[in-house]
Amino acid sequence: MVLCANSFAQQPIVVEGMVPNVATKQDILNKLYVTYGQTNVIDKIQIRAVTAPNGWSTAVNHVISEDLKSIKQGKLSIKGMQVDLRGKVPKQEDIQITTNKVQSLLPVDYKLNAQLSVNTTEQQLIDATLKNRIVEFESGSAVLAPSGIQILDEMIVALQKVNANKIKIIGHTDSSGDANKNLSLSQERARAVKNYLISKTIPVEILTAEGLGSTKPVADNLTADGRKKNRRIEFEVL
Repeated sequence: MVLCANSFAQQPIVVEGMVPNVATKQDILNKLYVTYGQTNVIDKIQIRAVTAPNGWSTAVNHVISEDLKSIKQGKLSIKGMQVDLRGKVPKQEDIQITTNKVQSLLPVDYKLNAQLSVNTTEQQLIDATLKNRIVEFESGSAVLAPSGIQILDEMIVALQKVNANKIKIIGHTDSSGDANKNLSLSQERARAVKNYLISKTIPVEILTAEGLGSTKPVADNLTADGRKKNRRIEFEVL
C-alpha cells in the first residue's frame, strides 16, 4: 500500500496498492477519512489475492497519523512489514523527531526506512530571518512587544519573497501554569501575528494561524532559559 501527497498536510491524499479483502481496505480508508476528511482522499486501493501479516491493517492505521502532516512531497509505502517514508520536513531537527515518532507507532518487528530531508529554499529564508530570535509579547498576553514588532517587520520582507506559498503561523508556550490557558494564549498570539502581518499588506489568503500550547517544547522547561525558548512563534512554509 502506498500513500502519496504533495504534502501530507494538504490535499489530495492518494492511496493506492493491493490489500487482501474489503474489511482491510475499509479500515484503512476510515482512518484516512478521520485524519484528512473523506472528500480529500483519492481511493485507488485494489482487492487482490495477496497475503498480509497478522495485525497488518492495525499497524497501517497507527502510522496514518497527524505526525505525517509536517512532511511535504510525502510518500509512505507499506509492503508487508517494510515501511518506507520519504519527503521533506521544515527543519533539520524534524528529521529525527519525525523518524522516531513514526518508528514508535510501528510494531517492533516492522522495519522503517525513513529518507527525510530538509525543505530548503523558502523555509530556509524564513528561518534565517528569525536568526534564533523570539517574537516577544507583553507578559501573559497576546500584545506584541516592540522587539516582536521589529522582527515581524523584517519577516514581512522575507514573506514577500516566497511568492504565493501558504504560511502557517504557529504559537507555542512553555509548560508553566494551566495547559488549557497556555493553549488559548498560544492561539491568541498566533492570531495576533497573523493580524499584524495582514495589516502590513501580507495577503490574508496565504496565512493560517495555529496554537499548540506547551505540547512541542524545544528546550527544557525546568530552566528559565529553556522556558523562554519554548515561548515562541514559528513560521512554516507549506
